Amino acid sequence: MLGAMHPREEPRARAGLALLALADYRRLWLIGGLSNAMRWLELIATGLFVFDATGSAGLVAVVSAARALPLLLFGPAAGAVAEAVDRKLLLVIGLAITTGSALLVALLAGAGALASWHLAITGFASGLLAAGELSVRRRMVAESAGGATMSQAVAFDSITNAATRTIGPVVGGAAYAATGILGAFAISAALNAVALLLAAGVRHAQERRTLRLGAIPRTVADGVAIARALPTVRTVLAVTVALNAFGFSYVALMAPIGRESFGASDIGIGVLVAAEPFGAIIGAMLLARRAEPGGLGLFLVGAASFLAFLAAMPHVPAYAIALALLILSGFGTAAFSTMQSSLVLEQSPPEARSRLMGLVTMGIGTGPLGMILTGAIAAVIGAPWAVTVLCGVGGVIVLWAGGRRRDGASRRG
Repeated sequence: MLGAMHPREEPRARAGLALLALADYRRLWLIGGLSNAMRWLELIATGLFVFDATGSAGLVAVVSAARALPLLLFGPAAGAVAEAVDRKLLLVIGLAITTGSALLVALLAGAGALASWHLAITGFASGLLAAGELSVRRRMVAESAGGATMSQAVAFDSITNAATRTIGPVVGGAAYAATGILGAFAISAALNAVALLLAAGVRHAQERRTLRLGAIPRTVADGVAIARALPTVRTVLAVTVALNAFGFSYVALMAPIGRESFGASDIGIGVLVAAEPFGAIIGAMLLARRAEPGGLGLFLVGAASFLAFLAAMPHVPAYAIALALLILSGFGTAAFSTMQSSLVLEQSPPEARSRLMGLVTMGIGTGPLGMILTGAIAAVIGAPWAVTVLCGVGGVIVLWAGGRRRDGASRRG
């Protein structure tokens, strides 16, 4: 039986419900939910198609990496551009590209002409939307909250992201099992088109810096200098790299791990991928009941626990145990993802927020490097041990970043 709500939690709960009454926040919230769910639907359907066609875990990882590569290549630049160009326009363009890419895959599949390289190219194009997710849509979400705090606005958006990461893989696995990749990408094209229509109705005003393309490298460098001067932001960036390069890259190998280690069906693989974000939903709800958000300590503990549970998952003897470990890992993801954006937004000068969120995007964008590395290691020692080894590397980085932050705090004290 759940305990009574703490008196200090009631204003937070009322503020959370009030967010959905704000038209622009609600539109941006729905856009994030739809586009993120379709991103995961496409990832699962793509992994299943490539593995069925080639039997290569390494190729699955490479094609999956193509989708995440724009985050690494364009994330910091997106932050600089988002301070000079209308963020609503950038969001609309990104959604239009994503919708068109999904439609093209569906048409190629319908014609019987779809190949793995098509999925790599269209995945890269769709990844352009994700490259601007933090510096464009997530910033718009935070600023559209009005009187609510940024951490509350971001927390509700994070819960939605976790929910769509649960729904997307299951729907992707089910759609692939029922209709193949054609049906999966047809669904994606339709729902991304809905998100595009919602974006057209968002009202957004912003102060703009002058955009000088030649100055983008200097603008990014200024953002790096600001981040280096902010210990909390610096720690968030290091841990973000650790989890995305060495932790979240596990998703690229879930098709071969699910098939070969647990004998899972297409839908069963989708459920495995959905388990970690399902745990993140539960964890985020528990965090929402806290009177205080938790800060950097919660962020670090969440990151470390996610990696620990994930490292053990591929080696357990039964599908049900693997499912349970992935759910537990999601509790760590909740703490990590809830605090990641809010820590950076709250610690950053307002005029540098998009640039610093662009750096966070670059950290997230190290995921494709991790996926490629995971695929290469899997070819030598197998997919299960590849996941475990990389989680161990990520754990070392998290411990180092946390220790370095505490040492810095001690010296200042």
